[in-house]
Amino acid sequence: MVTQIENYEQVDVFVGLDVGKGEHHAVALDRAGKKLYDRALPNDERKLRAVLIDLQENGGVLLIVDQPATIGALPVADAQAAGALVGYLPGLAMRRIADLHPGEAKTDARDAAIIAETARTMPHTLRSIQVTDEQVAELSMLCGFDDDLAAQITQVGNRVRGLLTQIHPALERAMGPRLDHPAILDLLQRYPSPAAMRAAGEKRIATRMLKIAPRKGRDWAHEIIAALGEQTVVVTDTNAAALVLPRLAAQLASLRKQRDEVAAEVEKMVDAHPLQPVLTSMPGVGVRTAARLLTEVAGKHFPTAGHLAAYAGLAPVTRRSGSSIRGEYSSRRGNKILKNAMFLSAFAALRDPESRAYYDRKISQGKRHNQALLALARRRSDVLYAMLRDGSLYQPSPTRLVA
Repeated sequence: MVTQIENYEQVDVFVGLDVGKGEHHAVALDRAGKKLYDRALPNDERKLRAVLIDLQENGGVLLIVDQPATIGALPVADAQAAGALVGYLPGLAMRRIADLHPGEAKTDARDAAIIAETARTMPHTLRSIQVTDEQVAELSMLCGFDDDLAAQITQVGNRVRGLLTQIHPALERAMGPRLDHPAILDLLQRYPSPAAMRAAGEKRIATRMLKIAPRKGRDWAHEIIAALGEQTVVVTDTNAAALVLPRLAAQLASLRKQRDEVAAEVEKMVDAHPLQPVLTSMPGVGVRTAARLLTEVAGKHFPTAGHLAAYAGLAPVTRRSGSSIRGEYSSRRGNKILKNAMFLSAFAALRDPESRAYYDRKISQGKRHNQALLALARRRSDVLYAMLRDGSLYQPSPTRLVA
């Protein structure tokens, strides 16, 4: 991916900013390496803007941050509003470059000085930060919140299944795999213990579940009652679990409702984006995957398909050392969010005949399931690159994924 700072030759002042929650530390150098500024800087718009304006008297300013989002968002926005160039020094590059400087102290002032010196002498290590597209920025925030909700749903769901397993394993086998259905969560809130479900009886449970699950309610009620009959003893802490389970079920239902609401907003934003028809034409790319592709790829330029694959961490890494270490391995670097989206998209695309044929071929070559999926994700990355480059919709081709 092309990440060089545009108009770098017009920069006269290099400002390294080690961002912090309450205050940042800024170090400014001119092209000769002379220090123009070195002090703590409050995380305040007015003071940040005043320092930038003062430094612009020496010429064009390039602000480099070590964290462009969250606590570094205000300095980035301030610099862009002031007409300064803005760049980002990735954490891994920062750590490696810091090892080249004398001393082992870890201070904000030292880090800011290293960032400024790196910007002055090694511009190829920097990543350009462009003025963010508002739509993509909103999508990024919503997708991040959706990821948080998904993690909380998993956590609470595991807690519910753990409690059910503790007090009644057979009941967990009947209800645990169906916690994603609101009928099961409603039942746990109304009858939170095996005794309460047994007292309610199959008919009453079925009547309640049929209101939310008209197709499966009766069958599920029968399975739940059958599961209750597999255990006669009452396990210790069952009463305490009966107090916790309805609260966890209510929390899980609330989290799922929030995620549905976020998904609806994400879908509106994705539908309004010009690239939506291109992305969703590809098998295995739904709304959430399209949103992630927009937040991680849109607005970035990749010279070749290989650059996109490397950025996503899908390009294999060759390792050779003498005669003992030889082979290619999956990369552990790259954009993990994009890699995960491409991996899950490849899994969803297995229903597509072409994708399935490529996956089956890799399996026949001795690759394991995850390895075959990664290979498919890599090949789909090439297809995605061509689609984005040309602005074209996905076109099925018998030779594309079978070659």
